[in-house]
Amino acid sequence: MAKLFSITLAFLLLAACNQDKKNVISNETVDTFFSVDSLPKPNALNGKASLEVKDWEAFNRLETAFESLYKVANREDLKLVIEDLIEKQKLVAGSPYPEKFDVPQVKSRQKVFETFILKTKGDLEYRVNTKEATIEMIHAYNAFRNQFNVMVNSAMDSTLIFDE
Repeated sequence: MAKLFSITLAFLLLAACNQDKKNVISNETVDTFFSVDSLPKPNALNGKASLEVKDWEAFNRLETAFESLYKVANREDLKLVIEDLIEKQKLVAGSPYPEKFDVPQVKSRQKVFETFILKTKGDLEYRVNTKEATIEMIHAYNAFRNQFNVMVNSAMDSTLIFDE
């Protein structure tokens, strides 16, 4: 009787170990990368704004770097694009703005864009879902570009509001 009890106990112990292995394998997650087709597209600059930024070399380099965001295929590509965007936005911040865009409204939106680039970089480093941060970064970039359109279309004289 003792032999039968020992064999039954050993069999139950082995069966319990196999169930744990199956659970461990099924709990592993697969790191998936988002599709760039699901990202929002950048807002277009209107004709007046395009003429203003045409000779602004630092901004044109940022534009080119931002367009490469829509060509990434994996996490490593996105990391390279984010590093490039960080460098290009530093050039924009340090370069002289065109006279029409040398206002706090434009500079603040450029700063917000920088913040979301850094947030995306942090999510990449910590392997967190980068899709949300990337979409927020694109929205901040669109707000930055949209402010150019607002500035060239505004007929209000800012010297009436601000004492300079």
